[in-house]
Amino acid sequence: MTAAVALIRAINVGGRNMIRMEALRAAHEGLGLVDVQTYVQSGNVIFRAQPAAVKNLGRRIEDAIEKGHGFRPGVVVRTAEELRGAIALNPFAGRKRIEPAKLLVIFLIAEPDPAAAEKLRAIQDVPEEFHLIGRDLYIYFPNGQGRSKFPPLAEKTLKTPGTGRNWNTVTKLLEMAEALEGQR
Repeated sequence: MTAAVALIRAINVGGRNMIRMEALRAAHEGLGLVDVQTYVQSGNVIFRAQPAAVKNLGRRIEDAIEKGHGFRPGVVVRTAEELRGAIALNPFAGRKRIEPAKLLVIFLIAEPDPAAAEKLRAIQDVPEEFHLIGRDLYIYFPNGQGRSKFPPLAEKTLKTPGTGRNWNTVTKLLEMAEALEGQR
């Protein structure tokens, strides 16, 4: 079995799109996923699945949430191996004064087309430093992300939805997924 993480966009934020963690775990178990765990209440679900089941799993999770809760959030699924790759490719690794809480990775549903990626790279009038690597957009917010307009601008420019997690969460999710890998 493969360990993976479902990153669910915009649930339990500001009193909207509320899902209890027990219900979220049950929805994933109903899809045949095993050893389902959640991390914080913002849409992080760690589980094991048959490798073939991971393909198109995001859409199946979206369907299950819509059926059970009446709204359809975006869902990005990454295997433990893909998370390891995202961590290994972190363009901010080893740099001094990078605060993990100010480093965000937006996991995109699909790799943006080259023209959109180039258009994003041309944006220079923002205080954020960013790097697009495949399906992952790394953003460092030197002033914090509370007032930043960059993430919505990036998504609009790339024309590919995604969901972001700060660096502390990314590394914790990998830690949890790797623990499940050890349960083979």
